[in-house]
Amino acid sequence: QVQLVESGGGLVQPGGSLRLSCAASGFTFFSYAMNWYRQAPGKERELVASITPLGGSTNYADSVKGRFTISRDNAKNTLYLQMNSLKPEDTAVYYCNARSSYRIEYWGQGTQVTVSS
Repeated sequence: QVQLVESGGGLVQPGGSLRLSCAASGFTFFSYAMNWYRQAPGKERELVASITPLGGSTNYADSVKGRFTISRDNAKNTLYLQMNSLKPEDTAVYYCNARSSYRIEYWGQGTQVTVSS
C-alpha cells in the first residue's frame, strides 16, 4: 500500500521558518523524482520544488528561490522542504508528490501552512 504522509505544517509568523517532511512507503522511493506542490484557497495547485531520484538536481519556483530548500533521505524514505523567510503569500496546503519515469505518480494528503501575524 502506497503512502505519502506529510507533516510539519502549522501557523508561523512572517519571516519565520518551517520544515515539512513527507514519509514514503509502499514503493521504491529512491527511483522516484519527488516534488512539493501547494494550493492556496481559490488558486490552482502549483509546483514549488522538485528533486531527482538520487538528489543530484533540484528546481524551484521563482517565488520560493533562495528561501526554500528541498532535500531527501533515501535511506529513510523521506522528503523534506525547509522553508525560511516565510511570507503570507506562502499560505497554502502543501502536498508531497512522487513521480516515476513511467509517469506513475502518488500524492499525499497535504499539510496546512499558514503564515500570519
